[in-house]
Amino acid sequence: MEQKRVCRRCLTRDMDQAAYFQNLHDYIADLDEELKVGEPLYEKRLSLCKECDLLLDGMCRACGCFVELRAALKKNACPYEKWGRVTDG
Repeated sequence: MEQKRVCRRCLTRDMDQAAYFQNLHDYIADLDEELKVGEPLYEKRLSLCKECDLLLDGMCRACGCFVELRAALKKNACPYEKWGRVTDG
């Protein structure tokens, strides 16, 4: 099976919205497992972001991050401490 070549030089404004968000989700899925938090913590972080007034279309209006990407990485924290001390486990 031939592997498709993926364009890595597209601007988000040039992508349709579905392709753009699929690209983000694929990127998160392909991250090294050593770098990612466990699924329960990821979901807890996202649930806290969904309650936040600063969330708009998947982005934090205060810091500009994509919350799904920020929430996926162990090293990251909410810059406004909204995640508190939620941990894996």
